[in-house]
Amino acid sequence: MGVFTYSDEYTSSIPPARLFKAVILDSHNLIPKLVPQLIKSIELTEGDGGAGSIRQINFAEGSQIKYVKNRIDELDEKNFLYKYSLIEGGELLHKLEKITYEVKFESTPEGGSKHKMTSTYCTKGDIVLTEEEIKAGKQRVLGVYKVVEGYLLQNPDAYA
Repeated sequence: MGVFTYSDEYTSSIPPARLFKAVILDSHNLIPKLVPQLIKSIELTEGDGGAGSIRQINFAEGSQIKYVKNRIDELDEKNFLYKYSLIEGGELLHKLEKITYEVKFESTPEGGSKHKMTSTYCTKGDIVLTEEEIKAGKQRVLGVYKVVEGYLLQNPDAYA
């Protein structure tokens, strides 16, 4: 098994508490409304939303992927930290044992936030992932974050 870790960092003018509430805590309500052409629904299928819970993301009709399931490994609302693992679905899981993600939002001196995301891919056997496979997934996630950021900029009272 190979282990590959990738980290990215993005900045936003939105404070971390607002972004965390919108992108993480209320994603099941907000994201399907903002990008229904991509995400049909996000449902909690097991647990109460905390560590150990399972969330299923159902993609829109015509998507190459029907759904994915994520297990919430850690949810720290005080420190704006979210860790989860992709456990079912997705185009890469036939090559992987698992994918784990760590998402952290931090304050910037300007009043906005810095978003750090670390992805760890554990491959099956001697399979090697291509940069294109990794990049495609990261671009989809970043695209959704940018839509949420745009919504928060247009609606300054939302998630305040």
